Amino acid sequence: MMMRGTTSFSRFVIALIAAIFAVGLVILIAFPNAGLSVGHGSVEVSRVACEGGAAALSVPHRKLLRRATEEEEEVEAKPSRIWGDNKCSISDIVINQGPTSPLPNGIPTYTVEIMNVCVTGCDISGIHLRCGWFSSARLINPRVFKRLRYNDCLVNAGRPLVNGRTVSFQYANSFRYPLSVSSVIC
Repeated sequence: MMMRGTTSFSRFVIALIAAIFAVGLVILIAFPNAGLSVGHGSVEVSRVACEGGAAALSVPHRKLLRRATEEEEEVEAKPSRIWGDNKCSISDIVINQGPTSPLPNGIPTYTVEIMNVCVTGCDISGIHLRCGWFSSARLINPRVFKRLRYNDCLVNAGRPLVNGRTVSFQYANSFRYPLSVSSVIC
């Protein structure tokens, strides 16, 4: 008789654990963001050493702000223009980039168009782009586009890009380089 009671008790414990697990799984599926997030979320967990060599978890009672990405910083850095102001800004240079047919050896190629869309009719010179370690398997005319150093490429050899005009070139690489305007001279 004793053995029968122990078996039913262990079945009860197993059923209870399975039920708790099932409820937890349903909650995770229904509310995927309800858990404790670690890192850039609303709570950051860190380890703190305690006496006796044991480690404890510490949860600060403050919300940590996430860092803005480069794209968000770039959008925030664009100046707002007051009508009648004849100055230009980096937002007057528009870069379009898209894939084109690959080279015969299979390397992907991309066409880049850099346009001056200044609404006040200004010519813009000294156009520098953020371009990382830009390189190309296809030769690019250095008077059109040239990497000077890491993350600094010069457009149109620094000469003015006339209002409404476009400079374009093609490059070949296994991946697309993100290009964005870093500075201009009005």
